[in-house]
Amino acid sequence: MALERILTDKAPAPIGPYSQAILVDGKFLYTAGQVALEPKTGKLVDGDIKAQTRQAIKNVEQVLVAGGASLVSVVKTTVYLKDMNEFAAMNEAYSEFFSNSAPARSTVQVARLPKDAKVEIDAVAVIEK
Repeated sequence: MALERILTDKAPAPIGPYSQAILVDGKFLYTAGQVALEPKTGKLVDGDIKAQTRQAIKNVEQVLVAGGASLVSVVKTTVYLKDMNEFAAMNEAYSEFFSNSAPARSTVQVARLPKDAKVEIDAVAVIEK
């Protein structure tokens, strides 16, 4: 099994000992969870759950692109919400990115996220060559 570490400066730098993504056998790309950090500043974006969801997905997208994938090639996401009462608003922003290629998804409420973010999202994508 061949594992390739993916790292891009177009997404926030890891804030711990992990990779932004791992490409497995050139076929499957697993991203780390992304919160709504601005890549250049490393600061959490201002705004509500919609703004944070949009930025988290943009960060996931940059990691996917660095690994040879795209949002269209995503087959599974996991969404971690600080407050499940914000599910509908998160879902509205999420659907802006995944309306036509809706991947399988799990959504769970968590006690706390890095940087006190409202949402974190990770993805699994299939690489088609």
